[in-house]
Amino acid sequence: MIGAALLLSFGVKATVGSAGAPALTAFAIFVTAVVFAVAAIANNNLQDLKTGQLVDATPWKQQVALLVGVLVGAAIIPPVMDLLNHAYGFAGGPGVNPARALPAPQATLISALAKGVLQGQLNWTMIGVGAAIGVLVIVIDEALGAARLPRLAPLAVGLGIYLPMSTVVLIVVGAISGWAYDKRAERRPNVEASKRLGVLLASGFIVGESLIGIGVALAVVATGLATPLAIVGDSFQPLAVVLTFLAFAAIIVGLYVWIGRMGGRQPPPIK
Repeated sequence: MIGAALLLSFGVKATVGSAGAPALTAFAIFVTAVVFAVAAIANNNLQDLKTGQLVDATPWKQQVALLVGVLVGAAIIPPVMDLLNHAYGFAGGPGVNPARALPAPQATLISALAKGVLQGQLNWTMIGVGAAIGVLVIVIDEALGAARLPRLAPLAVGLGIYLPMSTVVLIVVGAISGWAYDKRAERRPNVEASKRLGVLLASGFIVGESLIGIGVALAVVATGLATPLAIVGDSFQPLAVVLTFLAFAAIIVGLYVWIGRMGGRQPPPIK
């Protein structure tokens, strides 16, 4: 984003003047979005093709499936984003209720960088401090690795700095839950199968939460109500938080115990 904004600032801004800064900002964001999309799709394709090679997949059929995946994603994602925008709005958007807006820390960061460079308001000192912190964390991580001590992941540090605490806490909870499950799976007869089931369950949580969120957004837009599924009033809020936590913990523990038993079963002998 900084590179694209600097190129526009040095090469185009003088031609369009300060009045064209908003358009240049939008163009810089669009260019960055294209680069991000290309990088994400390329990484996904590399992973899929490598996996296909390992299992002797038919190359051309796999490539067709990858193309279909890109086309379906391009067709589905825009209307879903528009639905969420109509239902809640995104933090920082014009006319959005902050109490109901969906957080968008990555988009906010990218937008702030573009506006800062093109409008001459970017605090380069903070950019330098961030770069210095990144270099320091990488050096510490390499030193810990050389000493065969637990590593300090630079990416995790960066995410912890700019993501909201509500997101970071759940990442930590998920990491601890996965670690505890893997430790338990290592005591099972079929270790690899148990761990794979754990990964599948975590993936199901992610997909399931997304689908439920879209369903609720549909209900919000269809009914025009902020809480279309509510069956109690706001006075129930304190108790609801406690009950939600208990239900969440019970579901997580119950599902992991269930798949742990499934994965721990010995496979039938090959005849």
